Amino acid sequence: FGGFWNAFTSSVAMIIATEIGDKTFFIAAVLSMKHSRSAVFFGAILALIVMTVLSTAMGMMLPNFIPKEYTHLLGGLLFLYFGCKLIYDSRQMEAGKTSEELEEVEEELLQQGKKKADLEEGSRSNRPPSKKQMGWNQVVIQSLTLTFVAEWGDRSQIATIALAASKNPIGVTIGGCVGHSLCTGLAVVGGRMLAARISEKTVSLLGGLIFLIFGIHS
Repeated sequence: FGGFWNAFTSSVAMIIATEIGDKTFFIAAVLSMKHSRSAVFFGAILALIVMTVLSTAMGMMLPNFIPKEYTHLLGGLLFLYFGCKLIYDSRQMEAGKTSEELEEVEEELLQQGKKKADLEEGSRSNRPPSKKQMGWNQVVIQSLTLTFVAEWGDRSQIATIALAASKNPIGVTIGGCVGHSLCTGLAVVGGRMLAARISEKTVSLLGGLIFLIFGIHS
């Protein structure tokens, strides 16, 4: 039972450290400014839950190919690597500079919107585009697909695999889902405003310190 809570708290903390200010965070934040918040949240959290379950399953399979003590060691080294990299990256950033991830997401969504408008131009009458034009189901699908693609291969996925290989998988899964729900909820409610007030440098530094703590603890 103690193993469950250890895995649960580690997973929640890890997700918060990696997801706040990450690409998936800003996808939810930007989409929620244009569409139904409930649809954006539902699509994003569905993708993240599926990804968490898949990542945990991968982590559970690792000990079948690599001895448990080695997976534990590799997990610790991986956390130390992420921690050092995030701290190093934070030292290269300008203080007070807002996230480049946010700018990248806004640019991608803008390009998607232009492509969709070009495709629809010939089949619809010329009328001003509506911000709420997309239906609830369409927003869910867009949020789900964008989040799933952005999350695949992300450091939070790799960290979840490492956690599941060395800790209670149920605790890792539930903790990951709770962590993602908190981060996605925050993004949907006020992610864009938060991004304007918290610099990428600060987020990277705090995330790096949390990863170092995980690595040393492992």
